[in-house]
Amino acid sequence: MKSTKSLVLGSMAMLASAGAHAADLPVKAKPIEYVKICSLYGAGFYYIPGTDTCIKLSGYVRVEAGLRTNYYAYPADSGLGGAQNRLSNAYTAHSRGSLNIDTRTATEYGVVRTYFQGVFKWTDAGYSGAGNGSTVYSSLGGVQAPNNANPGAVAGGVLGTYDAFIQFAGFTMGHAQSQFSAPWTAYPGNWYELVGSGGWERVNQFTYTADFGQGITASFSAQDQVVNYTSNIWNVSAATPAGLAVGAYGANDIGGTRAPDLVAMLRVDQPWGLFQASFAAHDNHSAYYGATEVTGHPDDKWGWAGQLALSIKNIPTGPGDTINMAGVYTNGASRYSFNSYISSVFAMYGGTSLAGAYQSVGLAGLSDSVFVIGSGQELTRTIGFNGGYTHNWDPHWATAVYGGVGAVRYNGTAKGYICGAVVVGLALSSGFAGCNPDFDYASVGTYTSWTPVKGLTFLADVNYTMLDQKYV
Repeated sequence: MKSTKSLVLGSMAMLASAGAHAADLPVKAKPIEYVKICSLYGAGFYYIPGTDTCIKLSGYVRVEAGLRTNYYAYPADSGLGGAQNRLSNAYTAHSRGSLNIDTRTATEYGVVRTYFQGVFKWTDAGYSGAGNGSTVYSSLGGVQAPNNANPGAVAGGVLGTYDAFIQFAGFTMGHAQSQFSAPWTAYPGNWYELVGSGGWERVNQFTYTADFGQGITASFSAQDQVVNYTSNIWNVSAATPAGLAVGAYGANDIGGTRAPDLVAMLRVDQPWGLFQASFAAHDNHSAYYGATEVTGHPDDKWGWAGQLALSIKNIPTGPGDTINMAGVYTNGASRYSFNSYISSVFAMYGGTSLAGAYQSVGLAGLSDSVFVIGSGQELTRTIGFNGGYTHNWDPHWATAVYGGVGAVRYNGTAKGYICGAVVVGLALSSGFAGCNPDFDYASVGTYTSWTPVKGLTFLADVNYTMLDQKYV
């Protein structure tokens, strides 16, 4: 009897124990979500756990310094850099970090893609005169050129969004590179943004791209023209001596947007390279002749731009070597040739041997159109070309040579408006023989890069920029 009682108690104890553990476990264990490689869209994509969406995270960090300039990777042709005095920087340093987020989701209607590229950047600024014998430091980190000053400084740096767009069924909607520009944009040598072609600047757009196969595509786009694709609409009647002294031929009198820029592009991608033809129409819409509506205004005037671009690959000089080139003509749409990272006003001061003169000066100004009170807009013409050749010595070393030139031409009526303001406003000396606001702007340079390991590149660049004004 004792042994039987012990056996029954022992069985009850085991059942009680088993019952307690069962109550702590879920009815059905959930499977563990592992991150899986997504090979549908190339290297670096992974499935977001629990979804059908693939994601790729990437980015870069860039650190650079420019000598004899107040802006990184930009010549000293305006502002404090062009002044060439004790307030001009001998060097300017820049640092930038980028985060890229690329997602793809396959649907019954095709792939939905989203892409975002955000940056945080810091650029040394400089000291400007306060007008009382002292100076003031400008903390606008991230400023590259006067036309792109961003007052949204955060702790001395600038937050920016380069790309933020959605692609679906051939449509691109959002902030992306203009369809007018070639893939290498204004970097035919893969470094240094040049005059003479569409730029890399991103712009809000609504685009449809048709793919005809065999590497042939065509895009039709409506894109925002503010700020990157408008230079100046000068009201010359409002010109001031202070503005004229830095190349501003009047008050910039741009009105609100009335129509987007309309862009069409045809592109052929082949193993030998690429050919692209682009066209853009640009509405020049000004504000008023004076301070209020009652002063009247000039009528809108449409301008346009056309570009041809060519890339040649697999050339005999070596594997991976390339030649890129582009040519552009604009009439009332100057930013399609002089991209917005190039200033729209130029003032380059230097020494002079002229008796009684303190400095010599080179002045020039870029515009889409000019007018005076009571007149219509006179459109400004530009023509430009740039090109670059990149040679790979081996998998680690590469050298490129590049150059670009842009010419700005005003018609006779516009010259009369500008010269009337320049001669009177600047009180020019008797040695001034003629007034002509036309100018040419050119940059040439070369760089050599070393990539010791994948993802790390050191680069040294030398650039020469020339402003050829037509004043005599």
